[in-house]
Amino acid sequence: MPDFIQLTNDQIIFSIIIIFLAYTVKGLTGFGSGLVAMPLLAFIFPVTFIVPAMGLLSYTGTIIQSVSLRKHAAWRDVWPIIPFSLAGIGFALWLLTSLDAGTLTLSLGVFVVLYAVYSLLPLKEISGGRRWAVIAGACGGLVGALFGTGGPFYVIYLKMRQLDRTQFRATIATIFLLDGGFRITGYASSGLYNMQVIWLVIILFPVLLIAMYVGHHIHVRINQVIFNRIINIMLLISGSMLIVKSI
Repeated sequence: MPDFIQLTNDQIIFSIIIIFLAYTVKGLTGFGSGLVAMPLLAFIFPVTFIVPAMGLLSYTGTIIQSVSLRKHAAWRDVWPIIPFSLAGIGFALWLLTSLDAGTLTLSLGVFVVLYAVYSLLPLKEISGGRRWAVIAGACGGLVGALFGTGGPFYVIYLKMRQLDRTQFRATIATIFLLDGGFRITGYASSGLYNMQVIWLVIILFPVLLIAMYVGHHIHVRINQVIFNRIINIMLLISGSMLIVKSI
C-alpha cells in the first residue's frame, strides 16, 4: 500500500476477506453484517477505529434501502425510539473516547457472546406496546454507537409490535437511517474520522457491493434455521476469542 494510506497490506487483505464474508451473509439473510464483521475486525484494529469505519461503510446501503421503502414505514413506532436512541448514542460517544482499548474489546466480546447465546435459545416471540421503545432506543443507540451492532434491539422491538413483513423491513431501514446519521455525525464531531478510516472505507466499499450482489444471487440449499445457528455459533467463538484476547 502507498505510504499515505498508512494501512498495512495484511490489514487491507484481512479487511477485504472479512467484509466480503459479512456482506455475503447479509445478502443471503438480510442482516448480520455488523455482527459478523465487528468481532473479526477487532482482532486487527482498535474498536475506536472500526466502529466509525463500519458506520460509514454501511450507511450508503441504508440510505438506498430506506428511501425505496419509506412509504411503508410505521412512523408511529419510529418516533418514540428517536430521543432515547440519541441519549444512548451520546453516552456511547463518551465511552468510546474515555475507555481504554482493552476494556472496549472485552465489552465487544461479551456483547457478541451474549447475543449469540440469546439467538440460540428457543424463545417465543412476544408482543408489546410502544413503551418498550424506551429500552430499545436507549440500548440500540448505546450498543450501536459503541460497537456498530445496535440492530438486534430495534429488531426485537419491531417484532414485539407485530408488523407485517413489508412494514417491518421499511421501519427497520428507517430507524437505521436516522440512527446511522446521528452516529456518523457524532463520530465526526468526536474526531474519530481520520484519513486511515476514510481510506479503509474507500477501499472496502466496492467489496461491500460485490459481496451483497453475490449474497443476493447465491441459492444455498440449507435450512434458514440451521444457517442462522451456524452464524450464531461463529459469533460465539469469535466473541469468546475477543474476551480471551482482551484478558
